[in-house]
Amino acid sequence: MKNISKQKVLFLCTGNSARSQMAEALLRHKAGDKYDVYSAGTQPDTVDPRAINALGKFGLDTNNLVSKNMNVFEGQVFDYVITLCDKANNECRSYPNAVKQLAWDFPDPKERSGSNPFSTTLNDLNNRLSMFLLVEEKNISISSGATETLVNTQNDQLNGFEPLSFYKSLTDDIRLKTLMLTHYHGELCVCELMEAMDEDSQPKMSRNLAVLKKAKVITDRKHGQWVFYRINPELPLWAKSVIAQTTENNIPMISNELQRLANMQNRPDRASFCK
Repeated sequence: MKNISKQKVLFLCTGNSARSQMAEALLRHKAGDKYDVYSAGTQPDTVDPRAINALGKFGLDTNNLVSKNMNVFEGQVFDYVITLCDKANNECRSYPNAVKQLAWDFPDPKERSGSNPFSTTLNDLNNRLSMFLLVEEKNISISSGATETLVNTQNDQLNGFEPLSFYKSLTDDIRLKTLMLTHYHGELCVCELMEAMDEDSQPKMSRNLAVLKKAKVITDRKHGQWVFYRINPELPLWAKSVIAQTTENNIPMISNELQRLANMQNRPDRASFCK
């Protein structure tokens, strides 16, 4: 297998004070062996101590996180330039020397409601980066000719998992959006899915979750009084990639659902996630 050199990633937002700083620390923590990670702002401001505090609570390294103007990277080539707000995306719609540019719009935690807006934003960033890494892991494996690894992974089938049942589970609007939302957020409970999809019938939602669970596409866990659903971590890589790429390339399909979920009050508490 060929050695794959590190890829360079630049996160951009307006102030480089919260979202892009957290994204930089997260990606370095999750995949620093594969990516050289940087962040900058179009109008840089001081790093918000609440962002540093949120990162510290989950044991993430905050050393060397300083606010920078995007001009310091002028002339450098990046494999990925990822904007984290609409304003930065509009100002840097075509970043020079970006091999690939992605636009992710995350609410500014400084203006976000809720008891822990910075931790919530960190959670959202973590879930999106996990999805990004899953998609890119497969793309890198394919482009590097790492067919043996892929074959071995795909042959290690989840006991009882059937491709036909998997694809059938994607043919219903509620089930498809459930998978997209669950993949985007990492895990969700029934009440969150109902709120996101503006669905009044809990039995209807539960029936669709039962179909996904029977097909071994999702699993659940109990935390306090809540039951959370997530994509089955033992799914074959190809199945995970189908869900991840469907979500990544069709965010507008669930934009209304994401907005309703973001506006939901009294959402269930979760355990730590940054592992």
